[in-house]
Amino acid sequence: MATLEQPKYTKADFESANDVRWCPGCGDYAILSAVQSVMPTLGIPKEKFVFVSGIGCSSRFPHYMNCYGFHTIHGRALTVASGVKSINPDLSVWVVTGDGDGLSIGGNHTMHAIRRNQDLKILLFNNKIYGLTKGQYSPTSELGKKTKSTPMGSIDNPINPVSLAIASGATFVARTIDKNVKHMMEIFKEAAAHKGTAFIEIYQNCLIFNDNAFVDYTEKEVKDDHSVYLTSGKPLVYGKESDKAIKLNGFSAQSTGAKNGDLKNALIHDPTVKDKALAYVLGQMGVENPELPVAFGVLRKVEEPTYQDRLLDQEKQALSKKPNASIEDILNAGDTWVVS
Repeated sequence: MATLEQPKYTKADFESANDVRWCPGCGDYAILSAVQSVMPTLGIPKEKFVFVSGIGCSSRFPHYMNCYGFHTIHGRALTVASGVKSINPDLSVWVVTGDGDGLSIGGNHTMHAIRRNQDLKILLFNNKIYGLTKGQYSPTSELGKKTKSTPMGSIDNPINPVSLAIASGATFVARTIDKNVKHMMEIFKEAAAHKGTAFIEIYQNCLIFNDNAFVDYTEKEVKDDHSVYLTSGKPLVYGKESDKAIKLNGFSAQSTGAKNGDLKNALIHDPTVKDKALAYVLGQMGVENPELPVAFGVLRKVEEPTYQDRLLDQEKQALSKKPNASIEDILNAGDTWVVS
């Protein structure tokens, strides 16, 4: 039987006719452009993509994608996305959320979607602030952050999104940043190819309410000393002169000299290690121990059965036992009782 040739898409095919309405200069524009550029390269028919969002600046995303999507309610994007993927396992389902939507009201749903290894691609925009509601502190705001809701400074310890994802058992965890579009696109492609939960934290600048929150990782003069980019099989080297490296000392990461190419003590990156401890250590660098650089790239990538795989297996087993069962038979199976 003849097969239809896969349509060749361009970025324009994934751009909706809706006006993009974010503040001029918002990092969301770069993320949107990167996603729209990657989608045509994945070899997936456009009608197989679904973008699901909750509430927040980032959650306008489905309106700007020319494919199927849901703009849901606050913190519940992952519940809708889980239902979509479970009933339609052949779809490529992407979730767009923010540090408030996904880690505050939606934190419980994020944790449970991840632990189940739902086959979803989760893009968490982290600007360390509530932008849509005009500048309150968020779950990722730093200790002491002064905002409209914390005029004397926040007394909450912040959440590290990748640490939460790793602790919850995410099989793919990565971090990238809005101003490095090439890197974002590479991460999105790798996430798309992963079967299971792919959790991506994206550092995203909010120039109105939290401008320059990530300036250490974007400005030419300082970014090389504050960032280390992860490559599988390569040592963790950073610095303007590539003269520093990361080594392990027990359960801690430390900086060590790497002058003249001396990398004998440098940690070699391997995201496929099953044990979550190493990925957890990498995710903490620069966030919970600020003297070290922040790690960008894929922190963890392992293969495990997905929730959808297990669900389909159970459906097949149930059908094999009672292939001709009616709805009435199923409803009346097991313990039943009559209320008079």
